[in-house]
Amino acid sequence: MMLDVRDIHAYYGKSHILQGVSLQVNEGETVTLLGRNGAGKSTTLKTIAGVVAPRGGAIDFSGRTVSGQAAHRIAAAGLCFVPEHRGIFRLLSVEENLRLGARKDSPWQLDDIYRIFPRLKERRKNGGAQLSGGEQQMLAIGRALMNHPRLLMLDEPVEGLAPVIVEEIVEQLRQIRKAGVAIVLVEQNLEVCTQLADRHYIIEQGVIVYTGRNAEFAADHTVKDRYLGVGVV
Repeated sequence: MMLDVRDIHAYYGKSHILQGVSLQVNEGETVTLLGRNGAGKSTTLKTIAGVVAPRGGAIDFSGRTVSGQAAHRIAAAGLCFVPEHRGIFRLLSVEENLRLGARKDSPWQLDDIYRIFPRLKERRKNGGAQLSGGEQQMLAIGRALMNHPRLLMLDEPVEGLAPVIVEEIVEQLRQIRKAGVAIVLVEQNLEVCTQLADRHYIIEQGVIVYTGRNAEFAADHTVKDRYLGVGVV
């Protein structure tokens, strides 16, 4: 098992957001974390990544406990988080953004990123602020890859993007998965989730309420209606 999250609790001030979340990710596996807005999805990723400090529970990554460690140490161990706001440097060029994340020991170097994300190669001299939303997302993922991730956590990677760009990013994530990188995906687009994932978790009010393999989840309309609600596509 690559990632083992056991009974973690997290707070924002006095608000008890995560109330004993447990989930696992195996080597090379793609897992989604689904739920309504405010259910605790992003907080779960932030807590695993060390951005939010857990109060209780344990997080093991590749057999070592990482709970409570600084975010940069967790990232250096190979657990990389791409937040919803993407976090790119708008005044730097595409190539400068990518080089900031580079590690010499990473199997993902600049040429590899440009092969998977040809749009980034075309725009390598453009500033981050000149990119479309989809291009910014590709840049954020590409920069994370250059940091040598063994597990990549993505928060809403296709939110608000045009369907043609969504298809492009889905194909790029397939290539990343084929290279052996495990993925944890928070995403509202269920079609994207069922195209990519091996397993799904659903979180509601800070607690995991469902886990199932992709075929079971795709066929279970009751679970989707109950926990994800009308209007989730």
